[in-house]
Amino acid sequence: MVGQASINTRNGPSQLPSCIPTNTTSATFNIASYLPRMAMRAPDQAAVVVPRSRDHLGRAIYETMSFAELEAASNRYANGLAKAGLRRGMRVLVMVRPGFEFVGLVFALFKLGAVPVMIDPGMGVRRMLDCIRQVDLHAFIGIPLAHVMRVLHRRPFKTVRHVVTVGRRWFWGGRTLHGLALGASEDFDMVDTAPDEVAAILFTSGSTGPAKGVVYEHSMFDAQVRAIQSHYDIKPGEIDLSAFSLFALFSTAMGMTSVIPDMDPSRPGRVDPAKIVEAIRDHNATSAFGSPTVWTRVATYCVGHGITLPSLRRILIAGAPVPYQTIEKLHQVLSSEADVHTPYGATESLPVASISGRELFDGCTEKSRRGAGTCVGKPSVGIDLRLIRVTDEPITTWSDSLLVADGDLGEIVVSGPVVTKEYFGLDAATRLAKIRDGDRVWHRIGDIGYRDVAGRIWFCGRKSHRVLTEHGPMFTVQCEAVFNEHPDVFRSALVGVGIPGKQRPVIVVEPNADKFPNGSEVQAFREQLLRLGRANELSHRIDDVLFHRGLPVDVRHNAKVNRELLASWATEQLR
Repeated sequence: MVGQASINTRNGPSQLPSCIPTNTTSATFNIASYLPRMAMRAPDQAAVVVPRSRDHLGRAIYETMSFAELEAASNRYANGLAKAGLRRGMRVLVMVRPGFEFVGLVFALFKLGAVPVMIDPGMGVRRMLDCIRQVDLHAFIGIPLAHVMRVLHRRPFKTVRHVVTVGRRWFWGGRTLHGLALGASEDFDMVDTAPDEVAAILFTSGSTGPAKGVVYEHSMFDAQVRAIQSHYDIKPGEIDLSAFSLFALFSTAMGMTSVIPDMDPSRPGRVDPAKIVEAIRDHNATSAFGSPTVWTRVATYCVGHGITLPSLRRILIAGAPVPYQTIEKLHQVLSSEADVHTPYGATESLPVASISGRELFDGCTEKSRRGAGTCVGKPSVGIDLRLIRVTDEPITTWSDSLLVADGDLGEIVVSGPVVTKEYFGLDAATRLAKIRDGDRVWHRIGDIGYRDVAGRIWFCGRKSHRVLTEHGPMFTVQCEAVFNEHPDVFRSALVGVGIPGKQRPVIVVEPNADKFPNGSEVQAFREQLLRLGRANELSHRIDDVLFHRGLPVDVRHNAKVNRELLASWATEQLR
């Protein structure tokens, strides 16, 4: 693994290792070039593996597509889409399940110079439609169910001129992907896009605010591929279990075989852990990526059934805070040489930092339990990370006077080749999140944290979630850790009730399923929690404890609490 000792956080970003080929030195570069390159280097290597059915014993039957076959299919798609009228710069909403068609289609769109638009289906129809309204789509490629949504909600799709169905077309017209690809040439001259040309628009999950379309350039995707491959020492030819559809694209670019598990990607909280284990074992996966809710279920299942996963070298968990208990259980399942990694970042900038499970348990977790925050590791290679004074106002231009001292709390801002420059069509949101610094752009992640003496970054909570009391701000991750130490607490959430500046801090506790208090138990449980809080200077001013049977959380990760909704609930309870 590439070390991080070369990080320079004061005088500019550290450099990506010279051993990694840079593909953006010329005037043109298309991120799709990774696919034909792999098709030439390893034509017979499996690129994508998909479970298609099950035998009479219930075992998965897989279908495999090699890199040469995927390249040929992608070229047929590109030729077919071009014949149908799709052109460079067109914005194309893609709503296709993970698999051969998804990976081949996205690379085909890149080759055309078109701009795939990706929206998480787990956010629900209403939020998806809000996202679609922002984009002014030119084309729509989706499965039949997605087209039903389009027909029922026509207004957000009013700018769409080209529709393609992946699967059976019903009554809505347009072309089918199969029909477009049938007889199309397996050769295609990809467009020579510029490194700073728009490659895709990826929407944030909307878990901590309105979903926004993040503009990615071709060079940014390239920098992400190189940074991830370098930091985690990923080798071409490895086998990756992709429990998040977008990561299958990165796996393909890195020369890995991407195994798609049998799961509903829009409902990771309902994943069957046995099927994840099955896919890992059937293919001897060396790497795996997924959200905390997936790996929490897998870890509990494996420990409970005495299952180990010796083929895995690494597990990457991202998208939401990862419970330490999950990492502990996974260490029981993995070999002594393997580890769990928790990349830190956002849709607008990833990866920003990373830390391994073994480093976490070498002193970091004990500090976290006392309210130090969550250690997310040192900045990734190529990332310049700094902390600035906390403000909710836009910052138009960079100044070193914004900086806070190491050890002091501040808002985390980052700059580097993986940092995006703008949101699509949202100038006000861009002004709030971006700081111009000559030719550089700093992204304000919106997280509060600090840097320790070892150069590691500690996350203390979202800026928008801080509770503004008359005694000063209180930060969610720090305070919640204190109450989460109670053995009967599943999770907790700090919210503020009242006017900012005079807010009343309230801790809302979701007890373990079998420990919800009733009758006389309520006051006893509350007093135990208040004693925990009063023993810590970070939480000693909290006088209100409420109990909730199930905190409102996002569908995608089942981890990000809807604090706005919870604050309204707490206000009503306290009345």
